[in-house]
Amino acid sequence: MSDRWRGVIAALLNPDLRAVLAEAMAAPPLTAARRERAVARLAELGLVHETADGLVFADTTLRGILEENPVPKATGPARFLDGAGRIDRFPVQDGDRRELLAWVAAHAFEPGEVLSEKQTNERLARFTDDEAVLRRHLVDAELLERTRSGSEYARVESAG
Repeated sequence: MSDRWRGVIAALLNPDLRAVLAEAMAAPPLTAARRERAVARLAELGLVHETADGLVFADTTLRGILEENPVPKATGPARFLDGAGRIDRFPVQDGDRRELLAWVAAHAFEPGEVLSEKQTNERLARFTDDEAVLRRHLVDAELLERTRSGSEYARVESAG
């Protein structure tokens, strides 16, 4: 299930984004009856309330929705991946870095397969924009090995 709704709610909490959204949604004026029904429905939903100065946007309902549905805390290698499953940063701690690299090795390479540098980079491209750095990290962590010629790579059998 997508968490896109979180972004929509967060946008509605931003006054600048609401102002632009209101501009984009400009429509002909409503009749008094239709406006009254719309205000009543928005008030029922907790999105507006009436004051002596007029209607006021009530952000507490939206904030409550976000609080009721907290983002699950990522664990393991997922802590270092963006929403597309790509590495957004390399961990500072050695154990975390090793865990992330082992996860990449297990998801990018099959035991026993030997790949050219180009094929290796193609496999790593789904995890990063800098395949050379990731490849070097994998080799340094002894999760990926270069063949004697240095032109091919293979997953270390104990990796993953």
